[in-house]
Amino acid sequence: MRFEKGHKAATRRHILEAASKCFRSEGVSGAGISGIMGAAGLTNGAFYAHFDSKDALVREAVSSALAERQQSLEENVEMGAGLEEVIRSYLNQAHRADPSCGCPSAALLPEIARQSEPTRTAYEHGLNSFVSTLAALLPETDSSRADRRATAIFGLMVGTLQLARAVPSIARAEQILEAGVEAALLLAGEPCD
Repeated sequence: MRFEKGHKAATRRHILEAASKCFRSEGVSGAGISGIMGAAGLTNGAFYAHFDSKDALVREAVSSALAERQQSLEENVEMGAGLEEVIRSYLNQAHRADPSCGCPSAALLPEIARQSEPTRTAYEHGLNSFVSTLAALLPETDSSRADRRATAIFGLMVGTLQLARAVPSIARAEQILEAGVEAALLLAGEPCD
C-alpha cells in the first residue's frame, strides 16, 4: 500500500505527540510502547518504523514538549506579557490540572535525571533556551546574574507546580501556587501585589 508524500513524517509527529502526553501524565516508566501506540491509534509494529528505541522516543518527546513550552513563552512575551504574567501563566490551576499538556519539567524531572546522557543533554538544551527567555524579562543588567536568577526562578516555579499537584485540596493547591508566584517575584526583585 502506498501512502501520500509526508505520511511517514505526519505519523511520526502523531506518535511524538501521543508519547509526550503519555509520558507527562503517566511517567516514562509508566508509559509503555503499547499504550503510547494505542493512544496514537496505531499498532505496536508501527513503532520501529519511526524510532529505534523507547529511549529515542523519550528524548524526542521531551525535546518536543520543551519546544512547545518555549514557543508558548515566546508568544506570551511577544504579546507584551511581563514577568508576573509569565509566572502566573505557569503557576495556575489549569496547568496544575493537566500535566499531560503541561511543562515536562514539572511532570518528569526525576525521571529525566535517570535517562541516558543524550536525553539529559536534549533536556538541558531546552532548559537553557527557556531560562534565557525568562532572563530577558528580569530587571537585571548583568546577563550572567540574570541567567542564574532566571534558573532559580524557574526551579522555584517547577517545584511549586509539583507541590500544588501533590495535594488533593484545590484550595490548598491555590495557596501553594500563589505563594510560588510571590516567591518568584521576590526572587526576581519585582514588587508583589
